[in-house]
Amino acid sequence: MGTRDVRRSTADKVNELLEPVLVENGFELVEVVYRTEGRGKLLRIFLDKDGGINIDDCTKVSRELGALLDVYEVIGGEYTLEVSSPGLRRPLKRPADFMRFRGRKVKIKTTVDIDERSIFVGKLLGFAENVITVEVDGGGHSIPMESIKWANLEPDF
Repeated sequence: MGTRDVRRSTADKVNELLEPVLVENGFELVEVVYRTEGRGKLLRIFLDKDGGINIDDCTKVSRELGALLDVYEVIGGEYTLEVSSPGLRRPLKRPADFMRFRGRKVKIKTTVDIDERSIFVGKLLGFAENVITVEVDGGGHSIPMESIKWANLEPDF
């Protein structure tokens, strides 16, 4: 198994362990990132909740999750745990994300060209049957979920 697979596997294990605990406490687990940074390991957890999260939420969750991760020894050795808000450019990963943020401005990068483009910046119109619909420059584009490399909210100032 390559380094990338180990990182993905560890992030998946962390996600599986933490998500039920977070949901039970009113938080949404947005993303888990696990990687080597410099000579150490970094585990970054992005959370959200209705009304947004604040520094007190991050501190509380960091303490609780750190203890849980240590008890279950998901990550061997030393690591740095960071708990954070997903920010203004929150990643969209799950079908529920695309349904929840309908009507908002998004940026989507596809793995293949769709309608002669691979980057879409526009209004998220909807999600149905694993297809995201985005309005860009007055035209609608249908993007299959499996063709999305990444997607995130875009600030609309």
